[in-house]
Amino acid sequence: MRNILATAVVLGTIMLCVGCGNDGKGGPIEFETVSAEKTVSITSEQGAPQCKVQIEIASAVESQGERAEAVNEAVAMRLLDVESASLRTAADSFANAYTKSYQRNFAPLYREDSGDPRKRKWYEYHYNVTSEVSNGRCGVTVYRATVDYYEGGAHGVNQRIVMNFDNETGRLLRLADVFAAGYEQPLSLLLTAKLLEKTDTKNVDELRQKGILYSMDMFPTENFVLDKDGITFIYNAYEIAPYEQGIIELNIDYGECKEILQESD
Repeated sequence: MRNILATAVVLGTIMLCVGCGNDGKGGPIEFETVSAEKTVSITSEQGAPQCKVQIEIASAVESQGERAEAVNEAVAMRLLDVESASLRTAADSFANAYTKSYQRNFAPLYREDSGDPRKRKWYEYHYNVTSEVSNGRCGVTVYRATVDYYEGGAHGVNQRIVMNFDNETGRLLRLADVFAAGYEQPLSLLLTAKLLEKTDTKNVDELRQKGILYSMDMFPTENFVLDKDGITFIYNAYEIAPYEQGIIELNIDYGECKEILQESD
């Protein structure tokens, strides 16, 4: 059984001058790439299905103190469901826990199905996480992650996850930090209009006939990008639409939502 666990910091760091020019509010945020990889076989039998975990994500450099801790804690919890100020530790912990869970929970099932070669692919698991950072609006670092995994079933899952960090404090920004109190209803209406436009649909009833917003109302997601010119809201598969619709992105210019922003951009 092959068992690999490696953590590495890739040489060279990523310097970001976020927001308003080269000095930016709070100065540039420095990142380095942290990697972890682990592969295990579901049983000790030669040629048995495997679970492969590969993580390669941006980590705020520890020398930046509390700002880095705030960023890394938020990323570790959001992407890896691990409480840690060190993404190296979090990545290793996730890889270990995920592969152990795979062997513990699915080895008995595989032994029952091993006689049917058609079912083998159900047990070939993978979990991949990558990320990149970029300039957002003034004083904001945008952290974009892609999570791709297969855990049996008809197809894998591909998700885009975004976090926006205050460049001065490293604090994770949420919708309540961007919009004024009472923003939920008017923002939902704006997003509904954008969704109708994107899907070339006349009204919500027609959307639901297409399987979109089938048993729900539109809602502002915390999965958003604070860009220089506007906000992009990202809905992953199954959040508001069937898998076949894929990832849905809705863009709202700051001018379109200026009346509900905390301050004009």
